[in-house]
Amino acid sequence: MNIEQARFNMIEQQIRPWDVLDPEVLELLHVVKRENFVPVAHKALAFADIEIPLPGGEAMLAPKIEARLLQDLGLKKHESVLEIGTGAGYLTALLAHKARHVTSVEISPELKALADKNLADNGVTNATVELGNGAQGWTGGAPFDVIVVGGSLPVLPEALLQQLKIGGRLAVIIGQAPAMKAQLITRTGEAGYDTRTLFETNVKPLELAVAPSKFQF
Repeated sequence: MNIEQARFNMIEQQIRPWDVLDPEVLELLHVVKRENFVPVAHKALAFADIEIPLPGGEAMLAPKIEARLLQDLGLKKHESVLEIGTGAGYLTALLAHKARHVTSVEISPELKALADKNLADNGVTNATVELGNGAQGWTGGAPFDVIVVGGSLPVLPEALLQQLKIGGRLAVIIGQAPAMKAQLITRTGEAGYDTRTLFETNVKPLELAVAPSKFQF
C-alpha cells in the first residue's frame, strides 16, 4: 500500500466532501500519522471510511467524524481540553497539536496503555491519559475550554456542561441508534448554552454512559 497516496485519498474523498476545508486541519491530517495509532491487525484499514476495531470491543471513530469535530471546535493554542474516551490516542494527538494541553480519560487499562505508548512514540508530550470513568466528565483540571466525547451518549449529563468554562465548547454525539446527532454546545453564561447540530451519525456508545430515564412526567 502506498501510504501517502492512501492518506491523500482519505482526505480528498472522505474528509473534504464532509465540509472539512480548514487548511490547518487538513495539514494536521498529514502531520499526525493515523496509521501509527491503528492496531497492527487493522493497519490496512487505517484510511478506510469505517470505525476501526480496538481491544475490548471499542472502536476508533471514522476519519471524517474526527476531522469534522476538530474543525468545528476551532481550538486555540492556549486552550485546555478534556477528552472522554481515549481509544488508541489518535484524536488525542490531533487535539494536542492544536491546544495547550489535553486531559484524556480512558476506562480500559488496556487502551490506556496503548494510547500512552502511541502518544509517546509519536512525540505528543502535552497530553495526559487518566484511567477512569469519564461518562460524567472529569473534575481534575476542570473547568475546561473544550470537551470532546469520543463515543455517543443517550442523554447529556449536566455535569459535563458544568465543567465547561464560559465561552467553552463541547462536542458530543447524542441519541440512540440508529439516529444520533453530533452537537456543538457553547457555554454563553452561568446558565446559558447555545447548541448547534453539526451532522447526523450513528457511533458506538461510550462505556458506562448514563441511560435515559424510563419515565416521562
